[in-house]
Amino acid sequence: MDSIASPAALQGVRVIEMGQLIAGPFCGKTLGEFGAEVIKIEAPEGGDPLRNWRLIKEGTSVWWQVQSRNKRSVALDLRQKEGQDIARRLIAEADVLIENFRPGTLEGWGMSPQELHALNPGLVMLRISGYGQTGPYRDLPGFGAIGEAMGGLRHLTGEPGRVPVRVGVSIGDTLTALHGAIGVLTALYHRKVNGGQGQVIDVALHEAVFNVMESLIPEYSAFGAVREAAGSALPGIAPSNAYPCTDGWVLVAGNGDSIFKRLMDAIGRPDLGAAPDLANNAGRVARVEEIDAAIGAWSAQRTVQQVLHALGAARVPAGKVYTAKDIAEDPHYRARDMLLTQHTRDGYSVEVPGIVPKLSATPGTIRSSAPHLGDDTDAVLAEAGLTAEQIALLRSKGVIQ
Repeated sequence: MDSIASPAALQGVRVIEMGQLIAGPFCGKTLGEFGAEVIKIEAPEGGDPLRNWRLIKEGTSVWWQVQSRNKRSVALDLRQKEGQDIARRLIAEADVLIENFRPGTLEGWGMSPQELHALNPGLVMLRISGYGQTGPYRDLPGFGAIGEAMGGLRHLTGEPGRVPVRVGVSIGDTLTALHGAIGVLTALYHRKVNGGQGQVIDVALHEAVFNVMESLIPEYSAFGAVREAAGSALPGIAPSNAYPCTDGWVLVAGNGDSIFKRLMDAIGRPDLGAAPDLANNAGRVARVEEIDAAIGAWSAQRTVQQVLHALGAARVPAGKVYTAKDIAEDPHYRARDMLLTQHTRDGYSVEVPGIVPKLSATPGTIRSSAPHLGDDTDAVLAEAGLTAEQIALLRSKGVIQ
């Protein structure tokens, strides 16, 4: 590799982030990790609510330390006309605007796509909402959990016949953020390579979830089949399930034809591995309960590590169910820089997730820790051309902090 450091992949891209909580800010986080300058606009009264979500250390959520690294914080009241004027001034010099307000909010502030594109024709505008900018549900409030339900995910998550459960993280918001990032990068490429102008990217929470629902709709369309919750199993693909051990559970994916034979040899059931009707997936699905019982009977007599050792030697995909402690102590995570120490502005250090994906020439980096509310207000406004006197006057009016 060249000894001269390459510029960051998104160096020179300026992003204005108006979102809060998860979906919009996760997209901003992703762009920021690969070199984009992300200016986060927050309300002066408390800022992004994520600052106070879940476990708090030194007055701030440790989640915030991950979600807002590589960002600059501007405390700006968008409900006031002067605040809206400043926002337009910043957007005029930006490449990307991220917002996740309810549809119509920006229009009410004089910042519709038409108005912003008249000001900045090259602006890429990412709009994240519960149901999208059009359609009969556009004005309904929507959070990630509702998007997961409408997108079809919640119906499939959990044990058959029991209450639908959440995945355990805000997967609807994160899927939406990643779809938004794809849209932003696609639009920036089009603008640069094809000579295109800016455009609006409309991402709805439920549509981002629906987009990863695999064969859900084709199966209903072709067969009238409504897929149901199946617990830890993978319906229609066998064997793939969670199996008990003496000290926990293991996930085993033995659903490839040759893998299945190796799995059956490993558990002492070569008779099943050699059965002609189990040589393909369709036959195994028909006898999945018998296969699962055989695997479970074998694993239940062994520890998790014994099972993983045996299946690893047989080249059968298997894994334990990791907790946070397991992740923190795992050498593979550390070998791939997926656990990084981040120094916070509150004076302590904390381990945080590393950066995904990994680029060979322009890898993502943590250039700065998550800001306190309004840390960069004065600097950003000065860069935008405001004088010290103008900034002081705006502060006296409560427009900025």
